[in-house]
Formats: sequence, structure tokens, C-alpha cells
Amino acid sequence: MEPAITQILLGITVIIFLLEWLLGGDTLVAIVNFYGAKNNAAIVAGQWWRLITPMFLHTNLSHIALNAVVIYFMGIQIEALYGHWRMLAIYLLGGISGNLMSFALSSSQSVGASTACFALFGAFLTVGESFWENPVIRQLTSRFLLLTVMNLVFDMFGSGIDIWGHVGGLLGGFLIGYIVGVPRIGKISTAKRIVAAITLVIVWVAFAKMGFTNVK
Repeated sequence: MEPAITQILLGITVIIFLLEWLLGGDTLVAIVNFYGAKNNAAIVAGQWWRLITPMFLHTNLSHIALNAVVIYFMGIQIEALYGHWRMLAIYLLGGISGNLMSFALSSSQSVGASTACFALFGAFLTVGESFWENPVIRQLTSRFLLLTVMNLVFDMFGSGIDIWGHVGGLLGGFLIGYIVGVPRIGKISTAKRIVAAITLVIVWVAFAKMGFTNVK
């Protein structure tokens, strides 16, 4: 199966970065912040799209290069497992989850596809938990779990990294993976899917309320 959604998301992300660079030049960071960075005060003022746009904005070449690699390699895996539209839902809704958690727990401005990238990691962990008896999936999940933990540990010691956005993306991807299901591999119980959906709604509402409360 051709990973069409992965290719489209990657293409959009790269094109937007090129437009940022052409428009911004030396003021690229200012341009990014103005047009769509996660900015808590702006979100409270009604610019809700800032929970979505950060996924497609990057501040420098190394920033987009790292995320582009993850989008490509993880996107191919998740799209093959879940299918086109489920992968798109995981990427976008998981990215929103990450930005919502950042809105709730971090006052800093932030951009980057890493919230959505961590959602892809979370969705793979859903597959691992649901089909652990499959030896191939078990082995791959163990590797991805180690990689995820290593990334989060690195986030804790790095500067300028929105760890809450990453954790929120991971959590969102994990829950959304249950909600959309993985019919290409097997059936996830209806009970798990319902619990995941309820949990996601509660988490989103809680993060939104915390974000608005903290700004006010």
C-alpha cells in the first residue's frame, strides 16, 4: 500500500517551511510566532487554530529535518497498520492533544510536528498492547517503547523542548489508536474503544480548562 497520507503530510510540512523561509528570512522565528505558534494568550483570545497550526511550523532546518525523518519512517509504519484515514486521524488529533497538554502545562510558545510524531509512537504502542501475543509486534513494540522512553529522557535534559507537548501527543496517539481500531491486524474490544474515547474527551476538557485558568 502506498503511504499516500504520509507523503502528503510530509509534503505540506516541507512546503510550509519553504514559505516561512521565503517570507521570514532572518526573522523566521518571529514570522512563525505571528502566524501560528502555540501561544496561550492568543488561544484564550479566540485563536483556537493555534492548537493545530504548530504541527506544520518549524523554526529552523535541523528542526524540520528531524521531524521529517520521523514523519516519514513512523508514518509509513502507522499507515500500513491502520490505513490511510485512521493514520491521518491519529496524526492530527494526536498533535492537537499534544498542543492542548502544552497549553495546560507550559506557558512557552512552541511549534513543531513533534506533538504529532509522538502521537504516531503512541499509536504503535496501542498495537503492541492490543496484539502482544504476536511475536513480531511484540519485538517491534519493545524497540519503539525503548526509543520513546529515550526521547522523553532526552527532552527532560534538553533546552527549548516542549516536553508536555510530546507527552500529550504520545497519550493522544495511544488513546486514538484504540478509538479508530486496527482492523488490518485484528479486533480491539468495544469496551476498550469506549473507555479510550471517554478518557480522551475528559483529558481534552481538563487540559482546555487548565489552559484557560492559567492564562486568566
